[in-house]
Amino acid sequence: MPPLPTLGYCTNVHAGANFAETRANLQKHAVRVKQLFSPDAPMGIGLWLSAASARELAQTRQVHAFAGWLRDAGLSPYTFNGFPYGDFHQEVVKHRVYEPTWWDAERLAYTLQLCEILHALLPAGEEGSISTLPIAWSHPCPDREQNQLAAAQLKQVAHYLHDLEERTGRLIYICIEPEPGCVFSLADDAIHFFQWNLFRGEDEEIIRRHIRLCHDVCHAAVMFEEQADVLRRYQAAGIEVGKIQISAALRMNLEGLEWPTADTVQEHLAELASFNEPRYLHQTSVRRPNEDGIEEDVFYEDLHLALADEKQLLQENLQQGRSLGEWRIHFHVPIFQQELGQLASTQEQIGQCLQAAWKYSNCQHYEVETYAWTVLPKERRPAELADGIAAELKWFRDLWLG
Repeated sequence: MPPLPTLGYCTNVHAGANFAETRANLQKHAVRVKQLFSPDAPMGIGLWLSAASARELAQTRQVHAFAGWLRDAGLSPYTFNGFPYGDFHQEVVKHRVYEPTWWDAERLAYTLQLCEILHALLPAGEEGSISTLPIAWSHPCPDREQNQLAAAQLKQVAHYLHDLEERTGRLIYICIEPEPGCVFSLADDAIHFFQWNLFRGEDEEIIRRHIRLCHDVCHAAVMFEEQADVLRRYQAAGIEVGKIQISAALRMNLEGLEWPTADTVQEHLAELASFNEPRYLHQTSVRRPNEDGIEEDVFYEDLHLALADEKQLLQENLQQGRSLGEWRIHFHVPIFQQELGQLASTQEQIGQCLQAAWKYSNCQHYEVETYAWTVLPKERRPAELADGIAAELKWFRDLWLG
């Protein structure tokens, strides 16, 4: 296996609508995580700055002071999460996290500002990555003009980063992150966009170097895509994976019940319903037999829709002795937990991803991203958030080192 890569956790788990809140949360939580996970060496963090925080940081000229504070705290910001633009911890986020889109000028301005800040924060000689949304939510489907404008703005970022590298030697790349329900839900969606909207020009070499993909383990699992197949396809298309987000989806596998009854099915549904919280969108894929008994995947853009639509069908399939299927839910659960009561996680997909990444990519940036700690059912939340995050990092390090 290769040496342990650059590793950290994504700080979008912490609230921070403004820069003061962001720094206070880093002081309260990230410093404690470092004490628990990496007391004797700097620890990586994936920074999340809302657009308002990034503007404030730049306009008040606090970037270099912030870099010094991070350095003194032993926190190394090797990557940014540039996906959530606004307040990621407001009462209801849902579809707002996909705004502004990549054809909106605000998304371009925000991303360029993050590029400037990341360059200023990184130590000399280190490269950086910034993950970003997969163009937009897929409904309504963007038209040709919107896709072309999104591609033009992404290319503008790539040329900015090319010029930055020419002037300073600093390599930074944007990593588009496929997510269920978005313009890029599947690997083929991303590949098609790259091939038809980003490549083929005289600047293709620049685009390939500075626009990459962010592979989120949970997202692929929710869509029932094999980790190795996804990463192999990206390599075959000549698209670099610049960042891998280590995450686990929530799973309900009724197919695995030895003696399913109406009561056990109801118990599983009741436990799953406890994860149906109102802040974030929890896209859900259900793999089950259709009316003809042929297995198919059914996609719901949120968990409550799946619960409402599938309950009666489950009872009918149970009565008829047919397959009850498997549910995978976009709810990032702690990566060290395989079992969650009567439910489970897709934890095993993380190991599958690592094996595939070592074979099909040169990715150097790995980031544990469990942003849903604060919306887990109360009985599943740790007394101290830092304890849970540190446990995830330790689990992943042990997995990597075998």
